[in-house]
Amino acid sequence: MIVISNALTVVDEIKIIHSLFEEELSLFHIRKPDFSELEMAQFIQQINLKHRNKLVLHSHHELAEDLGIIRFHFSEKERENRHNVSAILSDLYKNKSKSASTHSIEDFNSLESDFDYAFLSPVFKSISKENYQPKTDLFKALKSRTNYKTKTIALGGINSKNIQKTLENGFDNIALLGAVWSNTNPVKEFKLCQKIVRSHLQ
Repeated sequence: MIVISNALTVVDEIKIIHSLFEEELSLFHIRKPDFSELEMAQFIQQINLKHRNKLVLHSHHELAEDLGIIRFHFSEKERENRHNVSAILSDLYKNKSKSASTHSIEDFNSLESDFDYAFLSPVFKSISKENYQPKTDLFKALKSRTNYKTKTIALGGINSKNIQKTLENGFDNIALLGAVWSNTNPVKEFKLCQKIVRSHLQ
């Protein structure tokens, strides 16, 4: 199961991140679009070194080698704007874990085979983004899936009430954002969601 950071700074954020890892969080995506390179480095350095292999960088990829990070994420815009797709396959990313954001089954199906998994969103009305909701039924769209080398990760409005339905409709796994960071007890909500996922995948 994946948790994505809040784009904005959260009270006790590092403490919560450590608590999530203690509860066996598999991967933590660091998405801080407004962070400078220095702010990103300072943020990551606060996270215990033993968890670095579970961190996924959304930006400032050039920091990865010095900080011991081996996982990279590419937004849809980044993939579209690259003049040459081979940039994603450069030495910086060679033999590293790569993930992507997609917003349609067509985009997901067309991903290069070296992406381990991709977010497909929004599945439901977003908890964290105002007025961000599905334009198409992604459950129906998944029936047109042809890419099975890349795992589908459901994102957008995912919480403990709809995880079961999401996994039953073809998604390989789920990612949490608003369900965790908008909750008064983020770790408790994470544990509840984790229990549902584990029960389904057993």
